[in-house]
Amino acid sequence: MSTAPPSLRERVAAAILEAAADALATHGEQASIADVAAAAGVARATVYRYFPNRQALLDALAGLAVRDAEARLREARLDDVAAPEALERAVRALVGVGNHLVVLERERVRPDAGQFDAAVAQPLRRLFERGQTDGDIRTDMSPVSLTESLVGLVMGILRSTPTLGVEGTTAVVTSLFLDGARTRGAAAHPG
Repeated sequence: MSTAPPSLRERVAAAILEAAADALATHGEQASIADVAAAAGVARATVYRYFPNRQALLDALAGLAVRDAEARLREARLDDVAAPEALERAVRALVGVGNHLVVLERERVRPDAGQFDAAVAQPLRRLFERGQTDGDIRTDMSPVSLTESLVGLVMGILRSTPTLGVEGTTAVVTSLFLDGARTRGAAAHPG
């Protein structure tokens, strides 16, 4: 089955969304539509032709982020490996979404809840459920809480500067999530 190449309209929309993700992730609320247009190499009127206002642009970015995360999680084949490795693959998939996730967090944009749940949260919850059953993941937190914590940690690390790159960020998040913030070999101090 062959797929047709993207139309000019699809390519322009994709370029605008990529430029918007970069500009908004870098400059936050200060990034204007003019900044997005300049980064995309199009006129401001062109951006408005595709996205009539900032909220429409943000909503499109949210949809793109969820679809990208869904595809990356599916490609990661989380069910094919033990939970710790699957967690690393899941983190790498989410980190790969990059600035799109940063924009959602910074701009407080919420993707469609049902779409996000089916595309991102359910695969992560299944991973945590399996990890708990296998004894690889702690059981004193629910899979829902673990999922929310992981997504929050990924977004927090992605927002930090300087950036660590995909592999560095994946390693930091995976290690921090699985091992906690205590240094290796440190003794617990009574409270």
